[in-house]
Amino acid sequence: MNATLTPLGTALRLDNLTAADLMAPNPISITATANVQEALMLLTDKNFSAAPVIDEGGRPVGVISRTDLLIHDREQGRKVALAPDYYLENDVARETRAIPEGYQVESVDPTTVFDIMTPAVFSVRPDTPVSKVVAELIGLHVHRLFVIDNDGTLIGAISTMDILKRLRPTK
Repeated sequence: MNATLTPLGTALRLDNLTAADLMAPNPISITATANVQEALMLLTDKNFSAAPVIDEGGRPVGVISRTDLLIHDREQGRKVALAPDYYLENDVARETRAIPEGYQVESVDPTTVFDIMTPAVFSVRPDTPVSKVVAELIGLHVHRLFVIDNDGTLIGAISTMDILKRLRPTK
């Protein structure tokens, strides 16, 4: 881990940067038609707290977050039985169709990312000054902004961590 500690009391500044300077280009995103399991795997595998949701044209239509997935999971509250009791009482069925030890029946959630995402997309243009980027993050109470081009296509993402990495001590 490369970290440089700045002495307490030292003023920090951001140079004259733009959103293009701050953004992580080509952010990993997920389509609105992906299912909940795909979203969960993406966020878990990449260790992301959220990801932009895009349409077929690459335009952001929302954000899927770990919180969205947790709320959805909590609202489900359903369990899958192995088989109805009358089925298990039949000796022939039990012998020929029994679930092997160590396996289980899994319920596939048909819910799509579009169904549970946050449908708001907070974005800036690449030429937006850093002062406006910070003001937007604070004013909107969000942890990330998306950078879109003139066609509305997603080209980058700016997180609060991206901004913190660019802070420099005043001279």
